Amino acid sequence: MKKNNPLITGTIILTATGFASRFIGFFYRIFLSRVFGAEGMGLYQLTSPVLALTFSVTVSGMQTAISKYVASETANHDYNSSFRTLFTGFCISMLLSAGCTAYIYTFSDFIAGKLLFEPRTAPLLRIISLSIPMAAVHSCINGYFYGIRKTAVPSMTQLAEQIVRVGSVYLIYAACRSKGYSPTITFAVVGLIIGEGASMLVSLAAIYHRFYSLSASRHLFSKVRQQSCSYRKTASQLLSLAVPLSLNRTLINFLQSIEAIYIPQCLLRYGYDNAKALSVYGVLTGMALPLILFPSAITNSISVLLLPIVSEADSSGNQNAIRKAVKKSIQYCLLLGFLCTAFFLCFGRMAGTLLYHSALAGSFIITLSFICPFMYIASTLNSILNGLGKTGYTFTFSMVSLFLRLLFVFFAVPVFGIQGYLWGLLASQLLQTVLCVFSVRKYL
Repeated sequence: MKKNNPLITGTIILTATGFASRFIGFFYRIFLSRVFGAEGMGLYQLTSPVLALTFSVTVSGMQTAISKYVASETANHDYNSSFRTLFTGFCISMLLSAGCTAYIYTFSDFIAGKLLFEPRTAPLLRIISLSIPMAAVHSCINGYFYGIRKTAVPSMTQLAEQIVRVGSVYLIYAACRSKGYSPTITFAVVGLIIGEGASMLVSLAAIYHRFYSLSASRHLFSKVRQQSCSYRKTASQLLSLAVPLSLNRTLINFLQSIEAIYIPQCLLRYGYDNAKALSVYGVLTGMALPLILFPSAITNSISVLLLPIVSEADSSGNQNAIRKAVKKSIQYCLLLGFLCTAFFLCFGRMAGTLLYHSALAGSFIITLSFICPFMYIASTLNSILNGLGKTGYTFTFSMVSLFLRLLFVFFAVPVFGIQGYLWGLLASQLLQTVLCVFSVRKYL
């Protein structure tokens, strides 16, 4: 009955490709864990905070800003304005990306040794830095397509990135093995660069086709060249929304980076040696957590599309639509969460042994299974709050949750080991969910 509803259609597309992408990535991590071991996975995961920070600085806020300001194109068909918005946001993000790339490449040894406390990550950081501009390109273009509710393009870029990355790493690995070379985790980082390149090419082809195929925009590019004043106004609009979002996201990612960096350090205080600490960290973040997060492809897809729909309902004063979105989100996320919890409780230990050959991963999966209902509810309610313009709420809730997790990292992990961090994850996610539900109580 509602097959033409943009939320349902978009969710189906994003969820299908999200599951396909996660399915590929899931077995890719199994491959990495068996080839490079838990310690190699720990080294690989240590570079993630650097990428997350650069993404938040360069493009996270800009992607949302582009999505918001091009959303009106579907109604008024103002392709000139939407192109100007995309192009302006793209230029700003590329300038920031170039600066981040240069900084990380130049100071990789300092970042690895003094900030990540692991000098072996320096060559990985130099390679990863080259992916930042490519990620900025396809993120800006994805923001445009999210805004006009055409989710097929972001889905294709996501799938292309995964397929090319996994395929390239496997081919490099097979070639090295055939010549007698010993594979290192560097191959996985090279594959990340190749995957980002593929994603960028797909998104560039899609946006080229979008604007050049529109009969209404035949003289689009000749017009926009003469509107320097409009570009300055557009840049001001984008930055007014993107800067607060980017600052919030950067601060959150900075705290998450501290968390990720200090977990192995606190495990050293618990009594592990460096190899054991990295191995345990690799099992948790590279094996157990990806499996727990696998079903969130559904809730992530809904969250992406809820923001513009709730924003539109809020601007038109349609409180009934917002109330329905809140209630349905909580109901379906609870149902999905309880089903996932039951599944991981029953089969978590077996999954850890069969998939990763790790009893420790199975133990982590069982403990983390209780996080599912709270994680799914919080992610969708955060998107609704953002759509209502209450970004300060979501920022505050994320900060409170992170500070609670950091307390567990610094005070529980040295005493109880990695189990202390698992307790912190559960407690912080429960707290964030309670705060989100309380903030939308009037719609319940």
